[in-house]
Amino acid sequence: MVRAVPDTHGEILAAAARQFTVTGYRGTSLQDIAREVGCSKATVLYHFANKEALLAELMAPAIEVLRSLDEQLTGLTGAAAQEVAAQGFVDLAVRFRQEIAVLRGEFPELLCQPAFAHIQQISDRLRDALAGHSDRPAARIAALVLLAGISEACGEFADITDDDLRSALLTLVRRAVEPVDALPPQQPTTEDKDS
Repeated sequence: MVRAVPDTHGEILAAAARQFTVTGYRGTSLQDIAREVGCSKATVLYHFANKEALLAELMAPAIEVLRSLDEQLTGLTGAAAQEVAAQGFVDLAVRFRQEIAVLRGEFPELLCQPAFAHIQQISDRLRDALAGHSDRPAARIAALVLLAGISEACGEFADITDDDLRSALLTLVRRAVEPVDALPPQQPTTEDKDS
């Protein structure tokens, strides 16, 4: 039986999160969410202008923590930037693992939405910080692989406690990322020598 109004705004958010996790953002309709809550699509639209607004509100707390991390990284370089980026991103990923699971496989498409357009720039700065602002290809590649892998692991290992997951991820990051302050200067390439 359909209820006239859901108990709370949060009930719709919770149903959306479950639906997005199971069938993906693209694969979920407002009608699917309404059906799970036990209300009409019109009731969902009373609370949220559209599906994009629902996702934006669902992701708002994680995005705020990401913005805060971005601010903390401002002005940091080398090993200090790497450590703050590693700690901050692992904490964010573990804390918001359900929200990250919602985005699995759909992140590039979601970045095209106006509510998430700024996330790409923040992600780029986070990657650069994790690389210690090094221009070495190995440092930049390692940072990107780690960020993607951390996100994937947080969505995949729901059976691992937050503390165990955080510890394992930080250990992995510290093994994979050599502090740039400890690296010898990059040797000139053959092209550099010829010029």
